[in-house]
Amino acid sequence: MIADFWYHFRQNKGAVAGLFVFVLLVLCALFAPLIAPHDPAQQFRDALLAPPVWQDGGTSGFLLGTDAVGRDLLSRLIYGSQYSLFIGVVVVAIALIGGIVIGMVAGFFGGAVDQVIMRVMDVILAFPSLLLALVLVAILGPGLTNAMIAIAIVYQPHFARLTRAAVMGEKNREYVTAARLAGAGNMRLMFRTILPNCLAPLIVQATLSFSSAVLDAAALGFLGMGAQPPASEWGTMLAESREFILRAWWVVTFPGLAILISVLAINLMGDGLRDALDPKLKKG
Repeated sequence: MIADFWYHFRQNKGAVAGLFVFVLLVLCALFAPLIAPHDPAQQFRDALLAPPVWQDGGTSGFLLGTDAVGRDLLSRLIYGSQYSLFIGVVVVAIALIGGIVIGMVAGFFGGAVDQVIMRVMDVILAFPSLLLALVLVAILGPGLTNAMIAIAIVYQPHFARLTRAAVMGEKNREYVTAARLAGAGNMRLMFRTILPNCLAPLIVQATLSFSSAVLDAAALGFLGMGAQPPASEWGTMLAESREFILRAWWVVTFPGLAILISVLAINLMGDGLRDALDPKLKKG
């Protein structure tokens, strides 16, 4: 089965490239203390806004230059990958678990329970995700933890609707009826019998939500509602550097590129997962 999955996944060259970049991101996050040339919070007062090494005035000690207070940009970008990976994992885990439980209950029991739950999900989906996350963070208070909770709440309806649709398609099949006649209770039917057959679309949605969570967390950080300075989160780095955009292009360009490349790579990987996991999209 794994060989079959990899065969179909590797047909999508963009997905393989995305997987490669994502693996690099994970390795950077795990081995940041070994890879980063400097401490991300260390300030070099004799090298304020030093340009990258290839530009006039650049030095090999700061390959991508420094920011306004003399911190090494490369080191901060490497440590920033830890924030991005952590945010993505936590947000997707909360949204996935909550969405599966809510969607399972709605799809399995149906009726009034389904109507109430889905109307609440529709209300959440009616708001733009970033705007709703901003409102929730404003209520909970600025900070990375509250930002992750807010983003997870915003993404939960997507998982709930996917789970509900999958459950409604599976709950009347013969294998579920056989398990019910064998004496399986509702909890066993939902989470042991039906759920394993609903995981493919949820895995794809989790991958795509991972990239969206990184992007939204960076947006909240840029607006001052996410990770707070001196954290090396990429959105916060952009917020700290925006006033120097004309005189020191590197302080905003490299964090922006880090966000762009990471989100693009994860989205490409998600497309490959969708192609490999959906039988209708498999080639050959």
